[in-house]
Amino acid sequence: MENKLAQPGTLLRRITLAVLAVLLAISASLLGLHLIQASDPYVSKVLSLTGDSMRGHDMFQINCAGCHGLRADGKVGPSLQQVSKRKSKINLIHQVTSGQTPPMPKFQPSPQEMADLLSYLETL
Repeated sequence: MENKLAQPGTLLRRITLAVLAVLLAISASLLGLHLIQASDPYVSKVLSLTGDSMRGHDMFQINCAGCHGLRADGKVGPSLQQVSKRKSKINLIHQVTSGQTPPMPKFQPSPQEMADLLSYLETL
């Protein structure tokens, strides 16, 4: 009797199933992380508000332009041009408020200020 595990078709199916299981686990983890972040009361409040891009621009000039440049095209900090196409609103909120990307300081704007800033970043 031949060992069925040694047959190429069986081995290929097992490898495919293992890879699919790993991808499913990673996807489920990322979705869970996104849902946890979205359920944060601060994030939920920010996302429920309509931002004013003009006030967001003013906030950016006061708090961010020193590192990211007056036109958000980079200086000490990276360019933020088209950042809203590269990062979700939740990720941008986390980036601004967490302080986990030194040398960017931890910054805790009010929910309305954060909504205004997001609105401005969408114009870049």
